[in-house]
Amino acid sequence: MSSSQAPTTLLPVRVTPAASRDALLGWQGDVLRLSVAAPAERGKANEAALRLLAAALGLPRERLRIVRGQTSRQKVVAIQGLDEAEVRARLDVAR
Repeated sequence: MSSSQAPTTLLPVRVTPAASRDALLGWQGDVLRLSVAAPAERGKANEAALRLLAAALGLPRERLRIVRGQTSRQKVVAIQGLDEAEVRARLDVAR
């Protein structure tokens, strides 16, 4: 499958920065809640959130990017290479 045909899933997330630890907190409706220890300054919390999600999904960090909400706790992350069902399945196993 070429990269142009690979599915891309848009995942709404709510990030809590400067938490005691990095963790997937669970689903609140269709939004995945997570916490990161990194502070919300100079993109540190965003990068920590993407690394946490990539590890939970078993994907390279480069396959994830924030497409909306760079400076907000509410974000939308684009995940390249997995469809929505596979994203949810992998995140449920990771929790």
